[in-house]
Amino acid sequence: MSRPRVALIADPTSPERCSEYLADAIGLLTGAPPVRVDSRHFATGGTGRGIRDGHRLRLHVPSEGIDFTPDIVVLYEIPPHRRHELAAFQALLERHDVVTLGTGTAAWRTATEKNLTVERFRRDGVAHMETLVLSRPAPDEARNAFDKLGRDTWARPVVGTGGNDTFHITTEEQLLDAAAFYAARDTDWLLSRDAGNLTPDGQRHQFRVFVLDGQVVHAREHLQPALDTPCNTSQGATPVPIAPADLHPRLTELALAATASVGLPFAGVDLAVENGGVVFEVNVQPAFVPGELETVAVPYIRAHLDALTRARGGHRGGGTRPARPAAAG
Repeated sequence: MSRPRVALIADPTSPERCSEYLADAIGLLTGAPPVRVDSRHFATGGTGRGIRDGHRLRLHVPSEGIDFTPDIVVLYEIPPHRRHELAAFQALLERHDVVTLGTGTAAWRTATEKNLTVERFRRDGVAHMETLVLSRPAPDEARNAFDKLGRDTWARPVVGTGGNDTFHITTEEQLLDAAAFYAARDTDWLLSRDAGNLTPDGQRHQFRVFVLDGQVVHAREHLQPALDTPCNTSQGATPVPIAPADLHPRLTELALAATASVGLPFAGVDLAVENGGVVFEVNVQPAFVPGELETVAVPYIRAHLDALTRARGGHRGGGTRPARPAAAG
């Protein structure tokens, strides 16, 4: 049997370059590069088409000369504000039983829209910092929320990425500036109590835990010396890798619970160990950092190949080969 044909569908405008890690992982595991497709072709108004090919789905993008039937579709690196535009394509993949971890529109939406995430956490008892959702609040409403949350808070939009639009708020002036910022962008926002997540040497820190099929496959701690800046690596935080066996058991428990709560098969969960352990958010398509090809990208692609093996009745075929062992260090 020939090696599997893999479509890697991603948004090339994303600055995170996750697709490069995933393409390398596909090459390592299958011995061949993926067919790379711009996800915007399959978004609302795009020219891409999914056409029934027997019991399978053929992807057709005339403008790019793409016309092939993949065994696996890897759908990743879709900016949060564009994910809803792919809902119809995700449904198409699901209807045709395409091997992918990229379906589940409800789960994508629940994790992407942070107000829905908070609602789900409340329903399922997933520990998180007290959070209020605000929609163009009057000054008094914003002040009342600020007072209720202890006047040491973080503001973030309902849909955002990278921490560029997240603010540490400790004064009323900062609060009203944030309210004006979100109002100008016509977005609802969340105000959350600060978690006091500081290291003994005074750095802010949090953890990113990668969950795949109900197991932790990798984790890292983020260290941020700028205390009023989010703990994102894109905002200057330093990532320190942690083996799953070395992760605090409470963080493992919370990461698994949060991923299950929103309904995702794979996620990057942001947490703090303070306050008995709390979840900040669940990332649908977490960014990778150097060193995470073998620890995250390869397991993620291997999960697709394993799903294909099951779909084929347990025979993977001669075209795949195991990943190389991770380098020591």
